[in-house]
Amino acid sequence: MDSGEHDVLSVREQLFHERVRECIICILLFASLYILCYFILTHFKRHTDFTTVDDEEDAAVNRIALWLCTFTLAVSLGAVLLLPFSIISNEVLLSFPQNYYIQWLNGSLIHGLWNLVFLFSNLSLVFLMPFTYFFTEAEGFAGSKKGIMARVYETFVVLLLLTLLVLGMVWVASAIVDNNAASRENLYDLWEFYLPYLYSCISLFGVLLLLLCTPFGLSRMFTVTGTLLVKPRLLEDLDEQLNCTGFEEAAISRKISSGKTSCWLNLDVEVLRQQYLAIHTHRITLEKRRKASAWQRNLGYPLAMLSLLSLTGISVLVVCFHVLELLLDDAAMPRGIQDAPLGKVSFSVFGSFGAAMQVILIFYLMISSVVGFYSSPLFTKLLPEQHDTAMTKIIGNCVSLLVLSSALPVLSRTLGFTRFDLLGDFGRFNWLGNFYIVILYNMLFAGLTTLCLVKKFTWAVQAELIRAFGLHKLPLPVTRSHQPSKLS
Repeated sequence: MDSGEHDVLSVREQLFHERVRECIICILLFASLYILCYFILTHFKRHTDFTTVDDEEDAAVNRIALWLCTFTLAVSLGAVLLLPFSIISNEVLLSFPQNYYIQWLNGSLIHGLWNLVFLFSNLSLVFLMPFTYFFTEAEGFAGSKKGIMARVYETFVVLLLLTLLVLGMVWVASAIVDNNAASRENLYDLWEFYLPYLYSCISLFGVLLLLLCTPFGLSRMFTVTGTLLVKPRLLEDLDEQLNCTGFEEAAISRKISSGKTSCWLNLDVEVLRQQYLAIHTHRITLEKRRKASAWQRNLGYPLAMLSLLSLTGISVLVVCFHVLELLLDDAAMPRGIQDAPLGKVSFSVFGSFGAAMQVILIFYLMISSVVGFYSSPLFTKLLPEQHDTAMTKIIGNCVSLLVLSSALPVLSRTLGFTRFDLLGDFGRFNWLGNFYIVILYNMLFAGLTTLCLVKKFTWAVQAELIRAFGLHKLPLPVTRSHQPSKLS
């Protein structure tokens, strides 16, 4: 074997080992996410749905549905971590360009992760989640032998009919909108036309949903954080709340023990017990908060509020600056690339500090969008309950989180939170190249966020000042309307 053939063989061996290494890394990462998501779902699932005492078949169906929901939630978490992992990898390669132990962190691995997340997102949204829902609702065809396979057959038939319906609607809509030979030729290509077009519509819906949920969630973050942390004594009187809660708990306990209800309301004893448990839990929480240290009370709450205020202000400023960039420079438009030039240049003008701030802002946006999603009146019923969440509600939560998380990279690049361009099929969405859609989206996001914050702080400051000065204890004046009596 001459030197030329030996060099070719060495290159092939190197490529083979790199591909095997990338596969192993991807499998380990996804396995870690899957295990984490499985523990999360088991924390919220209803245990009675998985017991084999009543119906072994239903329990097996629910276990299969739980595995598929875990897969979807792992893909959602992977979509959230996709952009931060890419930004951090670029900064690590910039800081240690010749380090032997991080040679596995390259553009091929990052590009492969983006493609896998895009593929699994399509698979979960188009097939796995509809299959899971219909599988849990199926009972088998009438007259067929009962069992899991009967449910599988019914689920596949329903999915086939649904797929034909969706493809037919897309075919008719595309033929009406763009009636030419080239468009009709594309209609017959399922993989290159239908699925990317369908995922583009889902991504657009997710970005629009983030536009509504994220500004509302940014304002709700202050309220949620305030309920988790202990406020200073100037803003909260825990002794008074404990006294009121103790009186309520004693009154309900007296009703339950005596077996009597109110004289004018026919209350159920079970309802009274639920109220007693809720008030008892609230009293224990208040007692734990009263035992908090002075540092936690006087330093933790102000620092948390200042951090939230700083992150929210930085987010609005970044979006406003990005609007100016869009008006002055075409390079600010989001675009897709097929190769990730990692380790060449930083994606922030402030270097590693700017990259770290980008990662923090991306995570903050995702948390705010989730808080805003579950706080909105339309989706409040989807909020999972600890150890008491039905399987259909778990499926709905997994689909919602997947739609939000798969749109997060597009949202972050569209709003200018990062300069990292979208890799793979994430950058193939047609609406990303429309200047008017992008700039209108940025302006709406900045306007809605500012409006929500102004409204939130106006009412919050007023309420806290009234509570701090004790004005909420004053009796409100009662105005009685004097009406002349009608004499018969």
